[in-house]
Amino acid sequence: MCQESALTGRRNYVSALAREIGMGRPLLHMHLKLLEAAGLVIGSLEVAEGGKSMKYFEVAPLLYELTPQLLARVVSTLSETCPKETAEAAKEEAK
Repeated sequence: MCQESALTGRRNYVSALAREIGMGRPLLHMHLKLLEAAGLVIGSLEVAEGGKSMKYFEVAPLLYELTPQLLARVVSTLSETCPKETAEAAKEEAK
């Protein structure tokens, strides 16, 4: 996610981002639109001093709630790399 890392802590417009990460503007804009549709970035259209429209993007705030059920699902994916008893014990604790 090169586009998102280039937006961390600040917002920027497509042309400046394209130069910064070395990607063509049309391809970058397509990627940013997909990230925006997924809710990972926020885009806002603004008019610059010269009257030119510029679309700025910034990383959307992310909030994950860790619940016992979510932790149990995560632990179940680790069952192949840890002893079965450990995974089962973690599932029981999460209930």
